[in-house]
Amino acid sequence: MRGRKRGRPGNTVLIWGYNTNGFAHHRLADAIRILHALGYRAVGITLDYHHLNPFNRESVRELYEVRRLLERTGMRCVIETGARFLLDPWRKHWPTLVDPLRRQRERRLRFLCKAVDIAAHLGADAVSIWSGVRPNGVPEPALWRWLEDGCRRLCDYAAEQRVLIGFEPEPGMLIERLADFDRLRQSVCHPALQLTLDVGHVHCLDDGPPEAAIHRYREVLVNVHVEDMRKGVHDHLAFGEGTMRFEPILAALVEIGYNKGVYVELSRHSHNAVRTAEQAIRFLERTRRRCLTGELAGSDESHR
Repeated sequence: MRGRKRGRPGNTVLIWGYNTNGFAHHRLADAIRILHALGYRAVGITLDYHHLNPFNRESVRELYEVRRLLERTGMRCVIETGARFLLDPWRKHWPTLVDPLRRQRERRLRFLCKAVDIAAHLGADAVSIWSGVRPNGVPEPALWRWLEDGCRRLCDYAAEQRVLIGFEPEPGMLIERLADFDRLRQSVCHPALQLTLDVGHVHCLDDGPPEAAIHRYREVLVNVHVEDMRKGVHDHLAFGEGTMRFEPILAALVEIGYNKGVYVELSRHSHNAVRTAEQAIRFLERTRRRCLTGELAGSDESHR
């Protein structure tokens, strides 16, 4: 499987990344150049109509351009599969691996396999996926059966390409809590199935302290999303607009020797992408420095 050895806590340097779903109005190459100039060293590439569309033959040229750009800048990446309307222009994030129609589940699986191909070409740390929401009127055992089958098949394909799958629990979806991920991972039982952890989701669902989740899942953690959020409200907020404390979160990542990307995910901020990305990395750097010095660990400044 792809991925680098974990660093030791004493010499871990957190790698800031940014998800391109927050640069929806930029060309992908331009977004990568801007992020690199701002100090980011990783990019979460959300495959979409305008960013490495896997169904567009012309995207092959873009794929080689992005690969050369990542190599030249030394930036690492993950492949994100959360485009809103790429597969269905009428329904957000549809179809999924829990669609009642088999042919629709197969459409999602084909897309995810294409994402694996792109990840292999770019040397990505992982492909990030999620379950989808529960369709009305379908018994839960059937949903789990379809999801498990799709995940096994995807993981088998990913393993052939030496790519890891980062499964993301998402509020409102079939797999929304970490306990749901545990059940899925135990059932699928595949080494390619790892975890994408969105610390805001953990906070939103009151699913325990995010820093505790980081320690608990340290051996399967391949992708981390960060943003601010409020409990009970699934809304990705700029840092300082929610109720999260980030010193313990960043400290936990350092303590476990996490050496992959920590990706800001602000998909509703594309209208002000550059300024938002610049403010985000400044916040993360300030918070990282406080973690190193032990200053203000419990102050009101901790989430501003």
